[in-house]
Amino acid sequence: MSGLAKRIRHDAVYYPARALLAVGGLFPLPMSRPVGAVAGRLALLLAGTDRRRAREHLAVAFPELTAGERERILRRTARHLGITLAEVLWLWRAAPRDVDRLVATEGFHHLEGALEAGRGAVLITGHLGNWELLNARLSTAGIPMSIAVREVYDPRLHVLATRLRTRFGTEVIPRGNEAGKRLAAALGRNRVVGLLIDQDIRDVSGVFVPFFGRPAWTPLGAAMLAIRNGAPVIPAFGHRRPDGSHLARVLPPLPVPEDGSLRERIRDLTAAATAAIEAQIRAHPEQWVWMHRRWRTRPTG
Repeated sequence: MSGLAKRIRHDAVYYPARALLAVGGLFPLPMSRPVGAVAGRLALLLAGTDRRRAREHLAVAFPELTAGERERILRRTARHLGITLAEVLWLWRAAPRDVDRLVATEGFHHLEGALEAGRGAVLITGHLGNWELLNARLSTAGIPMSIAVREVYDPRLHVLATRLRTRFGTEVIPRGNEAGKRLAAALGRNRVVGLLIDQDIRDVSGVFVPFFGRPAWTPLGAAMLAIRNGAPVIPAFGHRRPDGSHLARVLPPLPVPEDGSLRERIRDLTAAATAAIEAQIRAHPEQWVWMHRRWRTRPTG
């Protein structure tokens, strides 16, 4: 792709994004959420490849459901993602007290207990519920967060995303050669390191672990950080409730395997973390990104 074509493509995303942030965040959630829901359903109709992929993945995950039942989950997923976008636009201008009112908390004492021990904590989560709201609520609760993120292909969009994620005090650490050192240093400063580990990412080290009955290539960085630094691995998830509010729920620390080689311990801890993510998806299947190619990488043979 030529430089001009690339710039045109990037501009076609960046300027509408700026316009959405400038205008969308001005409206209260009761007004913007219905618009987001319609936009999500429209996007589902237009995105044929994503729609087909989501149907395939739902069939893998829920073979016991009828095609009609899976289709209802897919429609609700599209609605959820549209509403999530509306909430992210709202978050751009929201005050900490607004976030606290919207998102209830449960189990935050697990993180507080880990911080009292002085070794920090590795928080694992996935693209569930509104994960940007989860990050914001952790920060407004006083949890010192450092999160690993993938840099957006357009530096201008990366600046916007970083500004959103750091609004309430979160430290953002881009993935790359220095990310491991910076995340370990954050643990050394008794911070909570947050990682999303529910995607097949080809440019990071991973292991195959079970996910809905199939081996899925999963980043191993969270387990490696925890084992090498003596930090607990703590699952945390957010989900939207029927009344429109959210719940940010922190679960107890996962048991850290003590037997086997380092590679085996990392694999087993990654599997336990992935099992926690799967359980959350099963509880709220409409609030996960079924369009993602989760089983893209396959084991040899």
